[in-house]
Amino acid sequence: MSQWACVSTTNLNLINTQNSQSTALSFHGSEIVGRNLRFLGSQATLGKRPRKGVLPLKVVCVDYPRPELDNTVNFLEAAFLSSSFRTSSRPTKPLKVVIAGAGLAGLSTAKYLADAGHKPILLEARDVLGGKVAAWKDNDGDWYETGLHIFFGAYPNVQNLFGELGIDDRLQWKEHSMIFAMPNKPGEFSRFDFPEVLPAPLNGIWAILKNNEMLTWPEKVKFAIGLVPAILGGQAYVEAQDGLTVKEWMRKQGIPDRVTTEVFIAMSKALNFINPDELSMQCILIALNRFLQEKHGSKMAFLDGNPPERLCSPIVDHIQSLGGEVRLNSRLQKIELNNDGTVKSFVLNNNNVIEADAYVSAAPVDIFKRLVPENWKEIPYFKKLEKLVGVPVINVHIWFDRKLKNTYDHLLFSRSPLLSVYADMSVTCKEYYNPNQSMLELVFAPAEEWISRSDSEIIDATLIELAKLFPDEISADQSKAKILKYHVVKTPRSVYKTIPDCEPCRPLQRSPLEGFYLAGDYTKQKYLASMEGAVLSGKLCAQAIVQDYDLLVARGQKRLAEAGAR
Repeated sequence: MSQWACVSTTNLNLINTQNSQSTALSFHGSEIVGRNLRFLGSQATLGKRPRKGVLPLKVVCVDYPRPELDNTVNFLEAAFLSSSFRTSSRPTKPLKVVIAGAGLAGLSTAKYLADAGHKPILLEARDVLGGKVAAWKDNDGDWYETGLHIFFGAYPNVQNLFGELGIDDRLQWKEHSMIFAMPNKPGEFSRFDFPEVLPAPLNGIWAILKNNEMLTWPEKVKFAIGLVPAILGGQAYVEAQDGLTVKEWMRKQGIPDRVTTEVFIAMSKALNFINPDELSMQCILIALNRFLQEKHGSKMAFLDGNPPERLCSPIVDHIQSLGGEVRLNSRLQKIELNNDGTVKSFVLNNNNVIEADAYVSAAPVDIFKRLVPENWKEIPYFKKLEKLVGVPVINVHIWFDRKLKNTYDHLLFSRSPLLSVYADMSVTCKEYYNPNQSMLELVFAPAEEWISRSDSEIIDATLIELAKLFPDEISADQSKAKILKYHVVKTPRSVYKTIPDCEPCRPLQRSPLEGFYLAGDYTKQKYLASMEGAVLSGKLCAQAIVQDYDLLVARGQKRLAEAGAR
């Protein structure tokens, strides 16, 4: 796959240019509630002219090229699964499949069913595509998102999807590093840099060994020894650790608590928005396995703009080009059953009734549980879902009246008790780029105690934490950088909370009831509850439906015969 280049922004450095009238910014290599908007300060306005004596900014941008991902085992496996839909024999009678939920799981299900020659009807309850990657435009034309979305090299199904849609160039790849704030050194960061010249896992080991600011050598050695069983035991060992929290597993392996404090609190919050004393160790080991076994597995990319338009719309265009349908403002209200307990129809909020050959719920697990018919609730397949509960998360966007200097063109781990990760989207994202003002997007987690609080309380708490990350630029009382506006997006139930012993509760995509299927990152697949997990779940759901083609056609013929007899 050819490499590409487009404008992006990477490695922010301030340069004082000699004999110049400007300051140069050099960039190396290149259920949702509370979507509130508020303006602060009568003198703070967007697009404000520079103050007298403040020099204009000069920006130079060059992208990092797309990494070599196409020859990895996982990428090829994902590519083969994608190709199986396109190369399968064309159905003599395309199946009509109705799918509730146009997040990535539902979009993926519909896309691959359409590739196989079937006719998906994709229903979305809201007026925006994307589910957990949804975004909205405010009155100023600025976008704000449900979450801070990062695309890893270790996302083979997502990477294949971009290639299949011809939109690889919409991913802005960053340098191969992980950057952590230093709580004890306000305003400073510690980096794990993965050298390009080394293969996996040596590049990851080198990155850890070269970092002497977060862990001591004795701690690194004990951590490495503790990881040996996971390296040797493979996937079977990883799955067997589901019963332990991260904290419990670390202590069992004799790894110092400081390793958890220094590294894995940040990782736990980034992966599942909860702390290590709650998170299942399986979640961490899956991530480490993907990141360390593939050379570019932990390399990160930002989408070059808002997800609904830059990612979801191309999928919709593809579905519609093959005869499928996508309907917004079409909420599934009820699953109507036949006498034998199978699905008869989907009843929508506008009282429309849709009958099909197959039915898919691609809604989040918490929403689907409310839709489960009474007749199904004691079936083990559905009963086990009770343990899967979405975790609350808050996404915060703050526009400042100036360009913040103490940042990078990258995802940053805040290591704050309230904040998980953040990025200056005016630097990292092409569509959001602004040379004069910063827009920080931050994940506020854990959010259990904050989800019901007011937006102003959340912003006040965020500013206190930001003052530690930007001590010279931000203060809690706004005596330094001033807030122009903000958005707070609350998701009371996001990805399922990956606490111990949840893995056996994750359902397969094919339900025990003929003609009914599930898709979603909470369903059974080998990746985390993530964008990759959502896309893979959709492919597996589509695969199950394609495999059941003869059965589904026979069911449809039987239904027609019974209707004719009446």
